[in-house]
Amino acid sequence: MRTEVNINADMLTWAISRAGYDLHEFSTKLPKIVDWIDGTKKPTIKQLEAFSKKVHLPFGYLFLQKPPTEKLPIPYFRSNGNRAEKVSVNVYDTIQLMVQRQDWLREYLKDSEFDKLAFVGAFNQINDVEKIVRDIRNILNLEENWASSFRTWEESLNHLVETIEDKGIITVFNGVVENNTSRPIDVEECRGFVLVDDYAPFMFVNNADSKSAQMFTIVHELAHIWTGHSAGFDFRKLQPADDPIEKLCDQIAAEFLVPKIALNEIWQGISELSKYSRHFKVSEIVIARRALDLGKITKADFFMFYEEYRNREFDKKKSQGSGGDFYATAKKRLSVTFAHHIERAVKSGDLLYRDAYKLTSMKGDTFDNFFNKHLNK
Repeated sequence: MRTEVNINADMLTWAISRAGYDLHEFSTKLPKIVDWIDGTKKPTIKQLEAFSKKVHLPFGYLFLQKPPTEKLPIPYFRSNGNRAEKVSVNVYDTIQLMVQRQDWLREYLKDSEFDKLAFVGAFNQINDVEKIVRDIRNILNLEENWASSFRTWEESLNHLVETIEDKGIITVFNGVVENNTSRPIDVEECRGFVLVDDYAPFMFVNNADSKSAQMFTIVHELAHIWTGHSAGFDFRKLQPADDPIEKLCDQIAAEFLVPKIALNEIWQGISELSKYSRHFKVSEIVIARRALDLGKITKADFFMFYEEYRNREFDKKKSQGSGGDFYATAKKRLSVTFAHHIERAVKSGDLLYRDAYKLTSMKGDTFDNFFNKHLNK
């Protein structure tokens, strides 16, 4: 028996707009939607379930009398504009997922009698860039020239992430919503975001972004943790938003990765970027960004190099192909540190499997295989 239901047409049009479609575009995918909205026909429960999946909306929302107010839980900054009040549904859902994971982890750590992380917000009222950089290095136990012991900047990036995670900072790399490759997170909209918390700070890095830019994003987010300010950002062409905290965190990241005095000592012109990259073990694009800060190159020089380097990196990525091991990718999407907390909580009985499935975006055999065979490889 077909069970037809009454649905407020405003909920349907809101759901379509929220998902980033206009009505005409969406009606080509689901012609029945026009009849539902004008009231000539009513959808069935099964049809509504299919609709909710297409627009990435929890099914129960469709039965509300009016659209809910969805407010971003963190400030979100644009490099070339004002603070954003709205983001795409893919970015919004990813932020909400990280908030849910953080809420669970905070309570779990508190119940397990973990201490607060003293460095979180330690410089909330201090704008001394060099002092903050020294403290970050001290907490992470990294000397000023720490990266010089690695062969490549990619190796130094991996070491930095491992060091950050060892200090209790959850570092998530993902370029899609959960594990859904049909829901990509646009790099031009979101390079990353950070959720500051005394027990469980979360950093999210868009893994679809170039590896060369990710290093700067990570340290920019570290600066947010030390200054105590959650935020999201598009960080277009590695340029900060017109906001005092964003500019401060940008300066901290630049000094941490490429100290001013050290670069001045070896600077011989823009033609030597590859040499500076090998010296500091950061990508050429980060060196170029620092040179711009210090007035060694013009904005025109930087943007020209930025586009050339990004195209070169894109061509390299394209030639390498796509794909990869799901479980290796899952480690980055989940964070090894977060995964270990989940593992301990499940084994101790503090977390039910059904809740663990939801928190990890994995279930059944996939969940078991990840935790039993791949997490500790």
